[in-house]
Amino acid sequence: MRVSCPADCLYLESGSDYQQKRLAVQFMPIRREFYRELTELGGDKSVALFNLIEVVTFGYFQGRRDGQDAEVVAALQALRRTLSPLHIPAAPMPVFAEYLKKEYDTFKKQNPEQIADMSSAPEILDRAIAFVSRFSGTDFQSQRFLAGLIGYVRAYHPEIAEYLTKQREPGHIILPGQQFMPPPAPEPHTHGPGCHHH
Repeated sequence: MRVSCPADCLYLESGSDYQQKRLAVQFMPIRREFYRELTELGGDKSVALFNLIEVVTFGYFQGRRDGQDAEVVAALQALRRTLSPLHIPAAPMPVFAEYLKKEYDTFKKQNPEQIADMSSAPEILDRAIAFVSRFSGTDFQSQRFLAGLIGYVRAYHPEIAEYLTKQREPGHIILPGQQFMPPPAPEPHTHGPGCHHH
């Protein structure tokens, strides 16, 4: 028998947290080895690319229960196509793929010397796709990679997890022209003959 559980169910929450903690322990050594491979492949620039992917993925999926590893793989494949020297026509990009591409472009514009570019990114992304796919396993709707990554960040880098969670919370979006400071207090009022109080 299968019981549908609402997204805010306490039992679902605790089960999900448990899975993330359990998978974080498995994820950590495999991730460490992958970072070592990336360092050998392309140094700090290749590490920076995958680190950006992890940060963006955590920030995007950490509050969602419906995220699947296939979305991450599709986004990596889409990013790879856009950074490939060959033009490969493709269908419109999925939402997370567009988000990842936008974050990559922003980082690349602000830090051009710190991240892999079109010359080395495709090979790094191929390896990232293989890494995510291996950890994800063969289940059709696997969330194993996402749970491992989210659990890892929460368990081993709680300050980063907290920062990224706050960035994604509604109400924290600052539009151009808005201030961080609250509006100024109104002028003090002096009662007199011109007052019109209700």
